[in-house]
Amino acid sequence: MKNHIVKFEINHVAYELEIEARKLLSDVIREDCFLTGTHVGCEHGVCGACTVLVDGRPLRSCLTYGVQMHGKHIETIESIGSTHQLSRFQQAMHEEHGLQCGFCTAGIVITIESLLKEFPQATESQIQDALSGHLCRCTGYQNILKAIRKTLLPHPESN
Repeated sequence: MKNHIVKFEINHVAYELEIEARKLLSDVIREDCFLTGTHVGCEHGVCGACTVLVDGRPLRSCLTYGVQMHGKHIETIESIGSTHQLSRFQQAMHEEHGLQCGFCTAGIVITIESLLKEFPQATESQIQDALSGHLCRCTGYQNILKAIRKTLLPHPESN
């Protein structure tokens, strides 16, 4: 199988890699870029653990080939907050006990950060729609929902 030279950015760092045509983006991120925060769960795009942002939009990295990323900007969980300064949503997840084993957390954080950037006053329906693409086997979602609600900007009519 022929390899391809692919140039892209991950978390504002430029990469130029020689990638096998059928190598998945999730594997490129983990194996070639050494960013292991993106988890691979079901490998069928169902669980959402592998979600990353590509040009600002959530995408399942286990369903996407690395060669498709030429010229793209990718953000992984490593780009959200830091060990010294969590994002508002990460802090709310901590305070509301929104994670347990943590396997699905990276994909959920990526998706919700994207949702809140686009809709800082997201409705319950938008929140549920965003979370519907993620399987969490540990939490039952209630504390994740509390964390999301805690992060929302107040609605103007509630002032």
